[in-house]
Amino acid sequence: MAEHTFKLPDIGEGIAEAELASWLVKVGDIIREDDVICEVTTDKATVEIPAAVSGKVMWLGAEPGEIMAIGSDLIRIDSDENAAIPETVEKPADPAPKADTDPAPAPAAQPAAAKPEVTAKVPPKTAYRDGPPILARGATGRPMAAPSVRGRARDLGIDLRQVRGSGPAGRILHEDLEAFVAHGPEILHQTGPRPRTATEEIRVTGVRRKISERMALSKSRIPHFSIIEEVDVEALEELRAKLNARFGDTRGRLTVLPFLLRALSEAVLDHPEINAHYDDEAGLVTRHQAVHCGIATQTDSGLMVPVLRHTEAQSLWEMAGGIKRLSDAARNRRALPEELTGSTLTVTSLGPLGAIATTPIINHPEVAIVGVNKIAVRPVWNGTTFVPRRMMNLSCSFDHRVVDGWAAAEFVQKMKTLLEAPAMMFMELAND
Repeated sequence: MAEHTFKLPDIGEGIAEAELASWLVKVGDIIREDDVICEVTTDKATVEIPAAVSGKVMWLGAEPGEIMAIGSDLIRIDSDENAAIPETVEKPADPAPKADTDPAPAPAAQPAAAKPEVTAKVPPKTAYRDGPPILARGATGRPMAAPSVRGRARDLGIDLRQVRGSGPAGRILHEDLEAFVAHGPEILHQTGPRPRTATEEIRVTGVRRKISERMALSKSRIPHFSIIEEVDVEALEELRAKLNARFGDTRGRLTVLPFLLRALSEAVLDHPEINAHYDDEAGLVTRHQAVHCGIATQTDSGLMVPVLRHTEAQSLWEMAGGIKRLSDAARNRRALPEELTGSTLTVTSLGPLGAIATTPIINHPEVAIVGVNKIAVRPVWNGTTFVPRRMMNLSCSFDHRVVDGWAAAEFVQKMKTLLEAPAMMFMELAND
């Protein structure tokens, strides 16, 4: 036996430990070199770890959810040259036997199955998941059920005439028998919604644990305050529609987000305290001239924040392309660690789901976050009458240790002014 113990490799500069998110192999599996054996999660990304050699898995060094130090024992693999390695090419199916081939011997008789026992109580939802059950009868008037269901009912001493079926056309299923045993014949007379009694325990691991830790850190250490402002985006939406009509096929279609990032990049010029990090342990505020925008992105694994760098130096279409590329990479779990770090200011949006207002949580150690709410047509007073206008609320949160309320209000008003008169964004850009 040639058994090798492999350690958790270095997966990024400055990373001392990682959480084991999941194993993709188990003890006894035969694996090939470079097969992915597990996924580990850091505060920056989820990383796949490949096998260093081919062989048989003999031992796993941790359970999912455990924190492992870089360099600790991860897995043991028996790389004996005689270990059975699975074929990579499927073998062709055996040809059909010839007509004169001797018939295969009949299989040995199987022992009679023991009587089934139903011990677990099944909630009504399991048996009747597709709506209220019905009493179904076939053409002979007998309850509709498969022979196996009838046999099981006989063994359990259940009269099928008293059971409602949840299958197609009211056919009685095995689940209906289990529900009858668990809840009794009273379910025949129950109408309307049924109580739900099931519970589910979900261990908080991987990306979800990192999100939990970072949110707890932000809320416990940052004194948040929020400003919510209404923005008239009628002119912005008209401009966006014209740009998409003219350039959409060649340059790509624009959403509202690139315009928002353009306005944000301009607004921080007057308020550099917004585009900053605060190290509260060192008592140090670092203001950044570069605007590296974190784009909060919902993925199957949870909320991730890829970073679009130097938005102050990008065109609308460059930003649109960068946002799409980063968002796709995050959702497909292909974002690089360096693409998930280094933001100076974060933007979060619920997209078409939207909301009237939100109170977003700051991405520590940043000192502000800009939330985008959905666009809706609302009646707006123009001085003589109400007119329909497309409106959007901005919900911005700030760290009150670093940003004063007056400065935050001025910053939000600057963004409002630029978004309501979008030509001003590009006039100021031309004058830089």
